[in-house]
Amino acid sequence: MKALCWEGVNKLAVERVPDPQILNDQDAILKVTLTTTCGSDLHLINGFIPTMRAGDVMGHEFMGEIVEVGPGVRRRKVGDRVVVCSFIGCGRCWYCTHDLWSLCDNTNTNWELAQEVFGFETGGVYGYSHAMGGYKGSHSEYIRVPMADYGTFPVPDGVNDKDALYASDAAPTGWMGAHLGGVEPGDVVAVWGAGGVGQMAARAAGLLGADRVIVIDHLPERLAMTEQYIGAETIDFSQTDVDAELRERTGGRGPDVCIEAVGMEAVSKDMKYAYDKVKQQVHLPQERPIALREAIRSCRKGGSVFVLGVFGGLADKFPLGMLMNKGLTVRGAQQHGHRYIPMLLERIAAGELSTGHLATHEMSLDEAPTGYELFKSKKDGCVRAVFRPHG
Repeated sequence: MKALCWEGVNKLAVERVPDPQILNDQDAILKVTLTTTCGSDLHLINGFIPTMRAGDVMGHEFMGEIVEVGPGVRRRKVGDRVVVCSFIGCGRCWYCTHDLWSLCDNTNTNWELAQEVFGFETGGVYGYSHAMGGYKGSHSEYIRVPMADYGTFPVPDGVNDKDALYASDAAPTGWMGAHLGGVEPGDVVAVWGAGGVGQMAARAAGLLGADRVIVIDHLPERLAMTEQYIGAETIDFSQTDVDAELRERTGGRGPDVCIEAVGMEAVSKDMKYAYDKVKQQVHLPQERPIALREAIRSCRKGGSVFVLGVFGGLADKFPLGMLMNKGLTVRGAQQHGHRYIPMLLERIAAGELSTGHLATHEMSLDEAPTGYELFKSKKDGCVRAVFRPHG
């Protein structure tokens, strides 16, 4: 079968790889209908996540049709149209049974490598380095889905594929940020980043009762999309002082909840960006926590900051004194998607949540390297590139 493979830093190629096989009795084989780019994939492409190997299949956000199931699969059958959570959970360990699915004890088969790289092991993730389990990714014609009874979710009739696709990762990640960030009715919420996850976090905040939601970015097409489809206010950080603008809009206090949805490759207009970028490129610290610093600075005293953007290592110039003296609550997580996906599919079916607009560029799997170039460079208004492996 064909798949999009990582061949080194900034090198992707569509190649022939072996067809997936049932390896364990709880596996399923999925015919991939749609799969999409994600901002965290860029960290792999740019070489900031270790333990990638030439020939690794990319992709972790996807949906499709089940074409084969192992003898231990009880809840799914051949022919089911499902969306698949990007994190793999066993459904039985302490973390899964406490709805902390991305921390699963049993699905990262390379746990020793994960401990060496990160100091601990997370759950397994499709197509996201050998430190995260070494699983084949979703940018392929077919994929093996372990723990299929737990990680696949039937798509309701009436929900089209493109809307269902983003229930795999972007929508549950964004919802988790608003939910675990503590958004309450009447809050003012600020979200850094107007990509797919940032937009979903903003919409989640609104549905959870926030009085005002403000999204910060610098790309005009993303800001316009956020206003049109999410109904949030926006700030272009290239045109104003974000902290001053947020204080102006909140009577001098600052937002109640700040959600960072950018991650380790944030950009900025000030000199700290150049400093952070140089240090990251020579692998001194691994992060550029520009948006996170700004969120901590702007959040009101006693407020909440949630970290959704992907980080992998040590951060430089972290404002610990500001965090402590302002009395902030800071949380972060990789998505616990199993906890949210069924509810999100219901909201999509009810018309409460729009996700399909994120798919700005649709193309075949053969065109995937071009799609990633558009996505990485933000050319042609690309918010997400979507690949159809079967035409």
